[in-house]
Amino acid sequence: MKTEKEKMLAGELYDAQDEQLTAERTRARLLINALNDSREDKIEERSSILEELLPAAGKGLWLQPPFFCDYGYNIITGEKVFFNFNCVLLDVAPITIGNRVLFGPNVQVYTATHPVDYRERASGLEFAKPITIGDDVWIGGSVVICPGVTIGNRSIIGAGSVVTKDIPADVIAAGNPCKVIRPIDQA
Repeated sequence: MKTEKEKMLAGELYDAQDEQLTAERTRARLLINALNDSREDKIEERSSILEELLPAAGKGLWLQPPFFCDYGYNIITGEKVFFNFNCVLLDVAPITIGNRVLFGPNVQVYTATHPVDYRERASGLEFAKPITIGDDVWIGGSVVICPGVTIGNRSIIGAGSVVTKDIPADVIAAGNPCKVIRPIDQA
């Protein structure tokens, strides 16, 4: 029989109130509190906290606190990723972020979701869908990225957008729901 964590990581319905998952979120919250309270000039202290919170982060990660996530271990970043102030990543499923990705302030990335059927939803069970963001993507301020979305390499997501469907590479996309506005000439 699968544990609730195994179900969570497999994208199946699971109980988020499970003892192991609750303990892992509590651990992450303590690290997040330490990170968000850390001083910018305490580079070694902040780096140590980030290494523990985000063990799959690439080199050159820069994160402007406050920052929030559920677990941290489901956030996989490439090199030179930048998170501006007040980003929220609900990393119930993997959030895979390419190299040189820029996140504006207040960006929210949600892998967590709930059943559409109200009877299943009333059970308290939830599930998640992974999110993938390609290399050299720029996510504008206050963007919401919904569960299961993939954003292609080099694309730009305009501020305030709600990304509900996949966005291809090399485009500017914006709106609610987010739609391709035009291609970007990468010549």
